[in-house]
Amino acid sequence: MGSLLENIKGPEDVKALPEDKLPVLAQEIRDEMVRVLSGIGGHFGGGMGVVELTLALHRIFDTSRDRIVWDVGHQAYPHKMLTGRLPSLPTIRQWNGLCGFPKREESIHDAFSAGHAGTSVSAALGMAEARDLLGDSYHVIAVVGDGSLTAGMAMEGLNQAGARKKKLLVILNDNNLSISENVGALSSYLARLSVDPAIDQMRRKTGSLLRDIPVIGDSVARFAKAAHGQVVGMISPPGLWFEEMGLSYIGPIDGHDLPLLIDTLGALKNRPGAVLLHVRTIKGKGYPPAEKSPIVFHGVPPFDPETGAFRKKAGGNPAYTKIFGQAMIEMGREIPELFAITAAMPEGTGLVDFGKLYPERFVDVGIAEQHAVTLAGGMAAQGARPVVAIYSTFLQRAYDQIVHDICLQNLPVVFAMDRGGLVGEDGPTHHGVFDIAYLRHIPNMTVMAPKDENELRKMLWTALHHPGPVAIRYPRGEALGVPLDSGFDVLPIGKAELLSEGRDIVFLAYGSMVAVARTAVEILRREGVDAGLVNMRFAKPLDKSLLLQLANSTSLFVTVEEGTVLGGLGAAVLEFLSAEDLLGRVRVRLAGIPDHYVEHGAPGILRDSVGLSPEHLVEMVRKNLQSPVC
Repeated sequence: MGSLLENIKGPEDVKALPEDKLPVLAQEIRDEMVRVLSGIGGHFGGGMGVVELTLALHRIFDTSRDRIVWDVGHQAYPHKMLTGRLPSLPTIRQWNGLCGFPKREESIHDAFSAGHAGTSVSAALGMAEARDLLGDSYHVIAVVGDGSLTAGMAMEGLNQAGARKKKLLVILNDNNLSISENVGALSSYLARLSVDPAIDQMRRKTGSLLRDIPVIGDSVARFAKAAHGQVVGMISPPGLWFEEMGLSYIGPIDGHDLPLLIDTLGALKNRPGAVLLHVRTIKGKGYPPAEKSPIVFHGVPPFDPETGAFRKKAGGNPAYTKIFGQAMIEMGREIPELFAITAAMPEGTGLVDFGKLYPERFVDVGIAEQHAVTLAGGMAAQGARPVVAIYSTFLQRAYDQIVHDICLQNLPVVFAMDRGGLVGEDGPTHHGVFDIAYLRHIPNMTVMAPKDENELRKMLWTALHHPGPVAIRYPRGEALGVPLDSGFDVLPIGKAELLSEGRDIVFLAYGSMVAVARTAVEILRREGVDAGLVNMRFAKPLDKSLLLQLANSTSLFVTVEEGTVLGGLGAAVLEFLSAEDLLGRVRVRLAGIPDHYVEHGAPGILRDSVGLSPEHLVEMVRKNLQSPVC
């Protein structure tokens, strides 16, 4: 670790450092990120790209009082390093360690907790409104990535910020990437504004010319400003677009030019009204492998710092994501109406190869989940078979569209929900633990989860042959390694799979928890407990006939789901048994995510912490078998 960095205990030390030492500090920050993250993994490229911007922000503003709101937060590692958390960097995203995103409970320098894109402008505007209402005077800055501008919420925030005229600085960190490459018309506009030398030359010439005109009276000043806006606006549509929204547009400027950043932020610090500063950065800056492959180096596993090669585990099974992507390719050959939609995550959802093979049947809408869902509804209404592949946690953003635009019309849209369950180190903003509860109560929706990768393929095929909306959730990480059938079968909707009977207790397990419950069954049987196991397959509709059969032959049900127990599969079972007046005959215990947010850490540690390990299930059964039926 370099000597400058290790002496930075907080932002006041950044302010006290001679300006000519700041480039050295920037290099030391990058070196430390490479050193630490090559060993433990984490979000890499975004933070490497904003080192100079972070230094400039802490040089000009006081984050113990001023509020910096980082959009998403992938890029906040340098910010954490400069705000007293450098010694804890090796714990980032680990159990009981630093959060991988800004977190209010972690530091007074983290103004707003983040994890999903597009929220920073709205949150920052809210802070500015509260500041003015309460008569305070601190500065508010939102740092938003250009990829986040595809999120409708970011546009809503900018629209309101321009209308309200509150003192607010929005910094557009433009690197042409969110996680994957940016898409859409706005991205093209920003790229043209940033790289077209004719535009840049004309902008500088008109700006210089107007600065040299002697201003005689307010009318001439207003005319000069209007003329400059018209000329620059005609040759730089994005700048004009922001200006027409009511924001003062500045830029683009080089986001790696520290003196320029410091001078610009200093000049804008006390400027009234809403200002948008357009900053161009390079994702992965300072580490050649990351600059060459910024998408790959967005979030990384441990890697060789010399070569950038990832340290992969020996062997291992394909991930569920890969299994899904391959199945989509195979089904695309069989179903010409099949269309794939993703929201800025073609790599993360496994659809890159599908997009290459069937470009006319694939679209990445950007960070626009609401648009993705209603777009799929329009397709389905006209005979296409759209599959919307979105992480469980991100599908939450399109809830109203699922209810009104899909389920109310009973349209055959398939929701392929990757990362269902506890996802590990990304923590509570990314755990997919609410989808069972937030989907199963919507009329017309079918909700299912596979016990393994072969069943995932069957469920996808089943969903594509079902006349209404279907949601399939599957976990992050490696599949189980079971053999894959060569063809595809349609599963009967609402039919569970009885894997083994049990007089004393039956586990009603859902999706990824079937394997966990199977291990618990084996342990209990060695102890003399007659334990059975059901692969529920469907959280909606339930296999009511099987539940009735088992309720008459078993004394205890234990439902097991990697989702919240409030409103989840267990709640569905209880609702059914109550309606059938069977709760006096069979006891039901629920194993799942309790009513609190689960922190970040290795998935195994997290499951153990909420009681979803075989050992915890066994202990639950032991305690309940010792208690008589009430």
